[in-house]
Amino acid sequence: MARPLDDTPGGLPPATAAAGAVTFRFADALPREGERRVAAEVPVQVLFGGVPFGIMMATPADLEDFAFGFSLTEGVIAHPDEIRAVRVEPAEGAVRLAVDVSGARLQAHLARKRAMTGRTSCGLCGVDDLAALPRASAPAGEAPRVALGAIGRALGALDAGQHLNAATRAVHGAAWATLAGEVLDVREDVGRHNALDKLIGACLRAGRDPASGFVVVTSRASFEIVEKAATFGCRTLVAISAPTALAIDRARALDVTLAGIARADSVTVFHGAHRILAGAAPAAP
Repeated sequence: MARPLDDTPGGLPPATAAAGAVTFRFADALPREGERRVAAEVPVQVLFGGVPFGIMMATPADLEDFAFGFSLTEGVIAHPDEIRAVRVEPAEGAVRLAVDVSGARLQAHLARKRAMTGRTSCGLCGVDDLAALPRASAPAGEAPRVALGAIGRALGALDAGQHLNAATRAVHGAAWATLAGEVLDVREDVGRHNALDKLIGACLRAGRDPASGFVVVTSRASFEIVEKAATFGCRTLVAISAPTALAIDRARALDVTLAGIARADSVTVFHGAHRILAGAAPAAP
């Protein structure tokens, strides 16, 4: 059974745990006993104005960032100033995430209440009406041009910011990079949607301009990932894995530059290739 590595301030569960494991190498088939770090996955109940909204399985780290990003991408808020306070509270093997929003926004939320229990990999759990599917509005203006070298630079720097994944090899990452390819923020979670929501929340709280950079995710680019990025206002999304057909359709509709299968030696652009500039990344300011 996994056990906590460290005590967490405030009684919250730790982000990782140590678990006993036996490793076999194919070359000699000899068992090697030891310990490995594994990623924590706990139920996080989200409440808006004291009203339960849903339960997401998430890694208990950067939960205030998650509150801001999740509130935006779920349509509960349109601007970070509409959040008055966030409280992160332990709740017997789980975490309660209480978000206080402005009165007008709370009433709008209650009118479209979405009760949801989210699995780690799910971005649509609890949606029982097609009208409730997330639909971002197309951002205004032209999407920024991004140098191919900037994408390569961001990909090269991504691993250094994935501390949880370095320890566990079990979490997704989402990063915010400047147009020069400098990675400013990285957020991680066992859920790819949660990692992106955490990143968006971090960008909102830091006041980052969505036009000033691009998002890199370590997961596939499903349509929900495109929707979340567009809701934030980001116009360039780079994914380590391939996109789905619906993700490409939504990227075209929202005019989001969508790149996938991003590797050290290549990247494949599925929409917006004319905005990818050949050559090195511009110098960081």
